[in-house]
Amino acid sequence: MGNLQRFTKKKHYGWIVIFMGMLTSVGAHGFGRMAYTLILPEMRDGLSISNAGAGLLASGNLAGYLIFALIGGILASVYGSRIVISLSLLLMGISMMLTGMAASFEFALVMRLLTGIGNGGAYVPAMALGSTWFAINKRGFATGIVTAGTGIGTCLSGIVVPIIFMAYGTEGWSYAWYYLGGAVFVIAAICWYFLKDKPADIGIKQIGAEASENVAQLTETRADSMQWGLVYKVKEVWYIGIVYFLYGFSYVIYMTFFKLFLLESGVADAKANAMWVLVGALSIFCGVIWGGISDLLGRNYGAALAYLILALSYIIFATFNSVGAFYVSAVLFGLTAWSIPTIMAAAAGDLIGPDLAPAGVGFITLFFGIGQVMGPALGGYLRDVTGAFTVPFLVATSISLIGFLGSLLLLKKSASLVMATRNAGIINNK
Repeated sequence: MGNLQRFTKKKHYGWIVIFMGMLTSVGAHGFGRMAYTLILPEMRDGLSISNAGAGLLASGNLAGYLIFALIGGILASVYGSRIVISLSLLLMGISMMLTGMAASFEFALVMRLLTGIGNGGAYVPAMALGSTWFAINKRGFATGIVTAGTGIGTCLSGIVVPIIFMAYGTEGWSYAWYYLGGAVFVIAAICWYFLKDKPADIGIKQIGAEASENVAQLTETRADSMQWGLVYKVKEVWYIGIVYFLYGFSYVIYMTFFKLFLLESGVADAKANAMWVLVGALSIFCGVIWGGISDLLGRNYGAALAYLILALSYIIFATFNSVGAFYVSAVLFGLTAWSIPTIMAAAAGDLIGPDLAPAGVGFITLFFGIGQVMGPALGGYLRDVTGAFTVPFLVATSISLIGFLGSLLLLKKSASLVMATRNAGIINNK
C-alpha cells in the first residue's frame, strides 16, 4: 500500500510541477517578451524615441536573456529550480512594472535588460523540469507542456493589451506593463508555493537515472548538482547546442519580419494581425505534439522532421505571393514553432541526467540566444540591400535545412538512449 501511495504521489506531483513550468513560460515569454510587440508602437510614441531606439529596447531584452540563460541554468543546478525560477519571475515583475514608469529611453533600456535577465533565469530552469521529474520516454511530452505557456501567454497578451489601451488611452502602454508585471508577481508566488526541485524532495526515488552514464564516465563518483562543470565535458551537449543555434538563427527571421512582410505583400493590417493570432493559438499545442513525436521516434528524427516543416513554412513566404499560401505558411509555423526548443531541452536531459539538466539546458540555450541575436540583423540587412524579403526567407530556409541534416547526424546518442530505455523496460509514466 505504501508503494502505491508513493507512486500516486509521484505521478500526481510531477504534473503539478510541469504545470508550474507552463505558468512560468506564460509569464516569462508570453508576458515578458511577446507582449512587447503589441506595446511597442504606443511606448515608442510615449517616450518620443525613434524606431531604432525601439529596436534597441528589444535588443536589450534579448541581451539580458542571453546573459542569464547559461547562468540561470547553472544556479538552478546548484541551488534548485524553485528558488531560481521564483526569484527570476519576481525580478521580471518588478522590472516590467518599472518599465511602465519609464520617462526616458535609458531607464526603459535598463528595465528591459533586467526583464530579459529574469526571463532567462526563469525560462531555462523551467524547460529542464521535464528531465528532472519524468522518465526518458515522457520527457518530450512533459517539456512540450511547458512550452505551451508561450503560446498561451502570447494569446492572452493579444486579448488583454488592446483592452488596456482602450481603457487608458495614451497612457495605456504604461498600464499594460503594470498589469502584466502584476500578473508575473502572482505567477512567482504560485511557483514558490507549489514547485519542488526534485522527486527526492517529497521522499521518492530520483527519476531519470538511466541517462546519467554520460556524466558518470567523467568522474569516479556520482555526479551531483554541484558538479555542473561536467556538462561542458559531454561533447554531445555541444552538438545539440550547434543544432539549436540553427533554430535560433532561422526562426527569428520569420517571426521578426512576419507582419512587415505581409503588409509589403499587400495583406491588410487586420488580416495580418489575424494570421499572427492564428500562429499564437496553434503554437500552444506544438510543444506537446513535437515532444510526443520525439518520445516516439527519437530526438534526432523528431527534430529533423520539425526542421523540415519549418523550412517549408519559410520557403512559402519566399516564393509565393497569395493570401492562401501565407495562411498555409502561418499554420505550418504555428504547429511547429516551439518544436525545437522542446526537443533540445529533452535531448539535453537525456544526455546528462536530471540533476544537471538545468545547467545543460542553459548551456545549449546560449547557442540558441546567439543565433537569435544574429538572425534579425542579417535579415534586416539583406532586406535593405535587396529591396525585398525573398533573400532573408531563403536564408532562413537554408539554415533550417542544415538543421534538418544536423539533427540526423548529431542527435543519434539521444535517440539511442530512448531505445535503450524502452528495451530495458524503463517505461514508467512518471
